[in-house]
Amino acid sequence: MSRENVFLFVPNVIGYVRIVLALLAFSLMPRLPLTAMLFYLLSFLLDELDGRAARALHQATRFGAMMDMLTDRCATMCLLVNLSLVYPSYSFLFQLSMCVDIASHWLHLHSSTIMGSTSHKSIDPTGNTILRIYYTEPVLSVLWLGNELFFCLLFLLHHIQEPAAWLYWLQGLCGLLCLLKTGISLVHLVTASQNMAAMDAAEREKKREKTE
Repeated sequence: MSRENVFLFVPNVIGYVRIVLALLAFSLMPRLPLTAMLFYLLSFLLDELDGRAARALHQATRFGAMMDMLTDRCATMCLLVNLSLVYPSYSFLFQLSMCVDIASHWLHLHSSTIMGSTSHKSIDPTGNTILRIYYTEPVLSVLWLGNELFFCLLFLLHHIQEPAAWLYWLQGLCGLLCLLKTGISLVHLVTASQNMAAMDAAEREKKREKTE
């Protein structure tokens, strides 16, 4: 019986398309900001499609999950780099946002894997209440979309002459969602750090018991 080629699973192929769209977006940002944002948002909307495909076709894989997360994190980071260029006075805040986003997701994923979780989105029923709520629908999708739209609107409003008033209202709403998601990222960071420290303490205790 031939082995399945995980690299050609439908959700993973969609993931490759997402990467291409993201790269196109970043290459076009200096010259065609509107087109760039179209490619960027399309790449992120496909994130929902590859998840649905993975579940429907029973093609969920560790490789796909890792590629999905890395695409999300790298894409957001590159957008924040571009925002630092057009809003240099706020570059520290954009850098801080990058650090919180990457550190919290990486540590949460790593601690979840060590603890034997099949997915970083699977939160123990006895675990952190905020994270349990965060990883439910539609909470996860709303905060994810609001966060990305806030950064996209920041970039677009810099390039649009006389933008419509409703864009500022939408930006304000998305800004609140962005702040909320950042707060949850900090919860991720603290909770994952506590879990890692607890595992370290438990391992050290076992070693002491063996030596006694």
